[in-house]
Amino acid sequence: MSNRPTTLRELKESGYQTISVKTEMRRNLISKLRNKETLFPGILGYDETVIPQIVNGILAKHDLLFLGLRGQGKTRMLRMLTQFLDEAIPIVSGSEIHDDPLSPISRFARDIVQNQGDQTPIEWISREERYLEKLATPDVTIADLIGEVDLIKHAEGRHLSSEDVMHFGLIPRSHRGIFCMNELPDLSPKIQVGLFNVLEERDVQIRGFTVRLPVDVCMVFSANPEDYTNRGRIVTPLKDRIGSVIRTHYPLERELGIQILDEQAWATRDEDGKDVIVPTFLKEIVEEMSRLARTSPHVNQASGVSVRMSIANLESLISNAERRSLVHGEDVPVARVSDLFWMAPSSRGKIELGLSEETGDEDLLIHRLIEEAIKNLFDQYLSPKRFSNVVEHFNSGHRLKLDPESGTSEFLSEMEKIRGFEDQLTQISADLAPEQSEGSSAAGIRAAIAEFILEGLYAHNRLNRQMRFGQFVYGD
Repeated sequence: MSNRPTTLRELKESGYQTISVKTEMRRNLISKLRNKETLFPGILGYDETVIPQIVNGILAKHDLLFLGLRGQGKTRMLRMLTQFLDEAIPIVSGSEIHDDPLSPISRFARDIVQNQGDQTPIEWISREERYLEKLATPDVTIADLIGEVDLIKHAEGRHLSSEDVMHFGLIPRSHRGIFCMNELPDLSPKIQVGLFNVLEERDVQIRGFTVRLPVDVCMVFSANPEDYTNRGRIVTPLKDRIGSVIRTHYPLERELGIQILDEQAWATRDEDGKDVIVPTFLKEIVEEMSRLARTSPHVNQASGVSVRMSIANLESLISNAERRSLVHGEDVPVARVSDLFWMAPSSRGKIELGLSEETGDEDLLIHRLIEEAIKNLFDQYLSPKRFSNVVEHFNSGHRLKLDPESGTSEFLSEMEKIRGFEDQLTQISADLAPEQSEGSSAAGIRAAIAEFILEGLYAHNRLNRQMRFGQFVYGD
């Protein structure tokens, strides 16, 4: 930064040339494509669907609308658009709207350039300072976005007809940068109409004065399709002026959802806690539950089921396993299937029931989704026929009361009562969790798989199971 020009003369001598913000984004995108750089690091599952749409929009110098259900990474990607801006650009020192020293548009900057000429002081701002974001709410006004007369400046003696008395809104302050409006349909229609001039004519007008600011801004928006019919809608003329509408989606494959879980969920706890081992099949059950919710007739699909539900559910699963290990003083906590049923608090509010469902049915639906997800994963890895010894044990009149809060050793001692079951657990552990089936975590993995098998047999109606006071009772 210290080597960059500090006056207008030095800027001119450096050969700096002004380009529009969309041309700048296009140029930097082309450079990244030629260098085969990752365009949106950390964004998974969009390489062949969403990202090509964004690339095409930037190459075409379009304003962009990201359209998709909640929890699809729209805001995160919008904020990452700053990577396509230059590292830093020069502005007239003190300018509220980032005036270009070579082509100032505000009265403040024009006066400085006129009075000081080549000695005009120059500042440099980073790409992060060139991104402004506003959440659309019904109380947003034109003054917030465009500007208003500043009565304090008027009281200081400036004339109402003077441009100096204006207070600039967010869009003029985004001059030479990116302005993002989140949840666009929540913006009242009359305010949406106020954006027409910015999108089409690329200027703003304040209070009917002859103040026209030819702002250079890339406008980007996010919206949820549900909002078109519920809370609000995007007025047709505004949609017509947005260059590209980018459709987002949920992870198309379960494996991709698990990758997102591994990146986003808080699995590595603080120094005072202990890292909880979560077998892969449990993560798959967590993701499968969300996928089932996205196709359930009992869930309002227009609202969607956010990826945040899977993330919160995995964190709840880990927390319950951590709590149990702290109570029993276990050195290596391992998550079990019974921990899944503690995901109800982290699922509530993240699924919206259909119109025919009642509010009290929410927890019942969550438990049914968990049980169906367990069944699907059980069918993927195991078969009920493999555990005829377990079924016979309970058919002969035995009952088994399992306390999900019990420690691993206590839990496994109950499993030893089933003939041949311990050998099966050891073999299946090596198949489903080969890296964790030996050493200090081996006992915890066997306990997790034992619960998995019992719940899978229950899902296939091979065992009776009741939940009493938080305990699982298998048998008649």
